Amino acid sequence: MALTKVYNAATAFKNLGGVLNVYKPAGMKVKHVRNAILNNICKGLNKMEQREPGKLREGRFLGTGTAADPVLHHIAYQTDLSDHVLSAGPRYLSRDLTCSTVSSLGDHTSGVLLFGINRGTGQSSSIRKSRPVRVYHITGRLGSATENHLPDSRVTMRANHRHVSADRISGLAASIQASHQRKMFELCGVDLQTQEAYDLACKGLLRPADESQPVVYGIRLVHFERPHFTLELHSINETQEYLVALVHDLALELRTAAHCSQLRCVRHAHFDVRDSLLRNSWHLPGIIKNLRHQRDILRAHKQHHRVELKAIH
Repeated sequence: MALTKVYNAATAFKNLGGVLNVYKPAGMKVKHVRNAILNNICKGLNKMEQREPGKLREGRFLGTGTAADPVLHHIAYQTDLSDHVLSAGPRYLSRDLTCSTVSSLGDHTSGVLLFGINRGTGQSSSIRKSRPVRVYHITGRLGSATENHLPDSRVTMRANHRHVSADRISGLAASIQASHQRKMFELCGVDLQTQEAYDLACKGLLRPADESQPVVYGIRLVHFERPHFTLELHSINETQEYLVALVHDLALELRTAAHCSQLRCVRHAHFDVRDSLLRNSWHLPGIIKNLRHQRDILRAHKQHHRVELKAIH
């Protein structure tokens, strides 16, 4: 389909809706990202061609009629100055837009952040209810532990890490993944070695009924360069606190200390970090282009957001 350049703000606002994939920088709160997006949308709309101010109807009377029954000569229209942008203010304000967050990220976490804009709030609610898997790249630093397991807090412990190897981290990661998978089947009351467990696994991912219970579906080592290592983790119901504590606990199992130096969400459902809107593109043309691209992704995978969930009770 050929693209048409739009100069009219009303037309642009009418077509402004869908799921937006934004790259959230580390150290920035989700509400600040949301406010920046909405303010930039309004700024872009207010720079476009606006509708004309309303008109006031004015009748002029002449002649021989009485005061009770005047004779109308003609009707004139004048510009309603109270509707002019110089007196009424900008046409578009952030409160004119509806925006909902699909799933939040912690202040220290960067990566994929999804918003539903206007009519896209229904789509964002559908994605949120389906509880899709999110993928993280978690970078840890061996040798020191901190108070909140993040690099911006006080160091509480130092330890030798020369005995830690990539094979040991990979083995421990596989053990963590296996324990989570076993726990899911135990919550279902199914033996992992039975045909019933196999049939249950064939139906798709098992999700806990309690949304506050984190579940790890996969974890593996993707990079190791002492003292840094990076884990790729697939999970649902996770929080920033849970992920950084996982790095701390993993280090304790390896008889050393570590803290999380970087936490990045690289995929949320079918929305990839490579398609995320960077901060220098948080303007109206970039946002509309991103909405169009995410709409194509939703159409290609719409069946995945309508499947009834299988919950663990």
